[in-house]
Amino acid sequence: MHQKPVGPTLVVIAHGSRDPRHAATVHALVRRVRSRRPGLRVETGFLDFNIPSVPGVLGSLAAEGVRDVVALPLLLNRAFHAKADIPAVLRDAPPRLRIRQAEVLGPSPLLLDALERRLYEAGATPADRSSTGVVLASAGSTDPEAITAIAELARRWQRTGWRAVRPAFASAALPRTEDAVRELRALGCRRVAVAPYVLAPGHLPDRIARGAAGADVLAEVLGPAPEVARVVLQRYDAAHVARPAAVGA
Repeated sequence: MHQKPVGPTLVVIAHGSRDPRHAATVHALVRRVRSRRPGLRVETGFLDFNIPSVPGVLGSLAAEGVRDVVALPLLLNRAFHAKADIPAVLRDAPPRLRIRQAEVLGPSPLLLDALERRLYEAGATPADRSSTGVVLASAGSTDPEAITAIAELARRWQRTGWRAVRPAFASAALPRTEDAVRELRALGCRRVAVAPYVLAPGHLPDRIARGAAGADVLAEVLGPAPEVARVVLQRYDAAHVARPAAVGA
């Protein structure tokens, strides 16, 4: 039995993966979100590979009599899935549901905090900032908006004191992680760290890890970092209080 909700049901929409670590990490993040907001009903749906599916979750909620839903894309950038896939799935939801699609997680200063948390956990130290080059390694996208967002995040992060920060991509765009590592070495960085800007393990994060072979530090994925959970709730709150029309309205 679910306790009386404190607001619209939050449906976290993850991409899904054949790699079981992906779903396990998503569920760990959702548990942290629930722990930060007791009374908020949070469900998880996957676009592909894993269950429950997003249509399945929405159908079950409608059958229970739920009316208001905030659908949150568990994505770091606003690219194809956020612009096309997810809106299409939400438009096919049961008509009795009033659904608002929240914004993607990035950009957010809290995500930079999460990236630094992971770097420090992996062995980087604040004392090394001025001599360390960082590779901001993302999954990659064919969407120019997403590529631009990663480049801007790298510039913003460098201004916090790292010797240099360079973007890299595991697919669809260049440079690759290993190329960015070599560039930072050539620039004269005493140490090189790779920070995966991805939420959960899987094929592309593994490719990032292989490309980090020449680096001194390889951070873990963001996963259920507390800062990520805070961003999820910020996006939920913003969608909850906003007044635009619901998806499909």
